[in-house]
Amino acid sequence: MSSLRPFLLVIATTCTLPALAQENVLNLYSARHYQTDEALYANFTKLTGTIINRIEGKEDELLERIKNEGANSPADVFITVDAARLAQADALGLFEHVKSRVLDERIPANLRSPDWFAFSTRARVIIYNKAAVNPADVQNYEDLAGPKLKGKVCVRSGAHPYNLSLGSALIHHLGEQKTEEWARGLVANFARTPKGGDTDQIRAVAAGECGVSISNTYYIARLLRSEKPEDRKAMEKIGVIWPNQKTFGTHINISGGGMLKTAPHKDAAVKFLEYLASDEAQAYFANGNNEWPVVKSAKVGNAALESLGTFKPDSLNVGILAKNTALAQKIFDRAGWR
Repeated sequence: MSSLRPFLLVIATTCTLPALAQENVLNLYSARHYQTDEALYANFTKLTGTIINRIEGKEDELLERIKNEGANSPADVFITVDAARLAQADALGLFEHVKSRVLDERIPANLRSPDWFAFSTRARVIIYNKAAVNPADVQNYEDLAGPKLKGKVCVRSGAHPYNLSLGSALIHHLGEQKTEEWARGLVANFARTPKGGDTDQIRAVAAGECGVSISNTYYIARLLRSEKPEDRKAMEKIGVIWPNQKTFGTHINISGGGMLKTAPHKDAAVKFLEYLASDEAQAYFANGNNEWPVVKSAKVGNAALESLGTFKPDSLNVGILAKNTALAQKIFDRAGWR
């Protein structure tokens, strides 16, 4: 774990130090590992003069660090991906309720909780090999467990949060029993033992190692924007399906964050969260990491995302996703999806 970057303060006189420390510093603990976020943070500093000191790490490591630091934690804001991870931090009592008309007005109600907010979304879609699978056979998540896909499905681990959140959503929509039946059918259709990440699944489908998989959309957009000939060639073989358009909609998840109860720079923390909901910052999410803005007025301007078309997203409140993840893990374990 890297140490906190040294605070950079412009000190006119010693008597102004407290005010400067309060106004010009924000300590951010981030589990987002995207280089494109650098521009996002640099723009906040440019607009406000507030220096962002950042620690990056895995979610569990950062949460453990915040707990161990206790009341003396320098962290002001914690941001990460996946609603279940944000809910985990909330369950630990780490977030403070933020009263902000800006956030309440700009962020849709189903994409926030009283204590944390989504700032971008990604959809979990079905991808298929155009030469091996009929798209009519993979219109819904439930189809992945059907007999037509025997030996054609490849996926990453069932223990990964992206799949657990999908399982949580299915439990809400289909019920526990049907979700377990789905998971068992999915496992029965595996072309190989689960391994790798979403990008590995996309490449495996393109190579014909399997016929179908599921992936977050930003991985697809990233390959579509790649300048590597092999990536472009692979994507020509891939088709993308927005699942469950005639029922509950395509499952979405988020990147988001909140202000910590022990934040030493609360004013800066609220300003930063409000900045993340600005049209300008929302554009960084879309164009930098191929995620959709949560604010309707924000412009995307990302040809790769736009090429995927429009879709009906699941309107399930993302806070609910966390409630069923433990049960989803038990179901996946029983089904043999590990």
